[in-house]
Amino acid sequence: MDTRQDGTESASSWLPNILRKSTDSKDQEPDETTSLLPKPQDEPTIGEVDDFDFEGKSRTQLVIHEFWVLLNGSIPVFVAYMLQNSLQTVSVLVVGRLSPEALAAAAFSYMFAMASGWLIALGGTTAIDTLASASFTGSKDKHDLGIILQRALFVLGLLYIPVAILWLCSKPVFMALGQDERLSEDSSKFLSVLALGGLGYIYFECLKKFLQAQGMAILRT
Repeated sequence: MDTRQDGTESASSWLPNILRKSTDSKDQEPDETTSLLPKPQDEPTIGEVDDFDFEGKSRTQLVIHEFWVLLNGSIPVFVAYMLQNSLQTVSVLVVGRLSPEALAAAAFSYMFAMASGWLIALGGTTAIDTLASASFTGSKDKHDLGIILQRALFVLGLLYIPVAILWLCSKPVFMALGQDERLSEDSSKFLSVLALGGLGYIYFECLKKFLQAQGMAILRT
C-alpha cells in the first residue's frame, strides 16, 4: 500500500501544475459553474468580474440582469460606430445641398474610397482582433500587445501610400473606366482632400482594435 502511494506521489511530481492540481484535489460534484480547467493560483484574474449573486434570484431578475450587462456593453460600441460613420453621412448631407452632380461625385468618391482605401483599415486591422486578444489573455508579457499595435501601424501605413497616390491621380483612372469627365474631375478633387485624413482613419481602426482586445469599450468611444 505504501509502495503504491509512493509511486503516485512520484508520478504526480513531474506532471504540469494544471494536471497535478486536478490529480491531487479531492473529488467534488461538478455543476454548471465548475470550470473545465482549473485556474493557476499564482495568476490574477484579468478583466471585470461580475459579482452578481445568482442564488435565490427569479428568472425575471436573471433576464433583466443579463439584458443590462449586454446593454451596458453595447452602448459604447454603438456610439463608436455612429461617430465613425458620421464623416461620410455629414459629407453627403452637406454636399447634397449644392447640386445633384456634387452629390453624385461625393457618393462615387466614397464608394471608390471604401473599395480601395478603407478596406485596408477594416481588413488589415482584423488581424489585431486575433493576435492582440490571444496575446492579452495568453501571454505573460503584456508588452507583446504594444508590439502588435506598432507593427500594424507601420505595415498599414506603408500599404496606404500607393492608395493615397491613386486617390491623388484618380481622374485618369475614372476616365479610363468610362466615367463622365465632370464626375471624374469632381471625384478626383474630393479624393484629394479625403486622402489627407485616410491615414488617421487607419490609425483610428488600429487603436480601436487595440483597446477592444483589452475590453476597453468606453475609452475607444
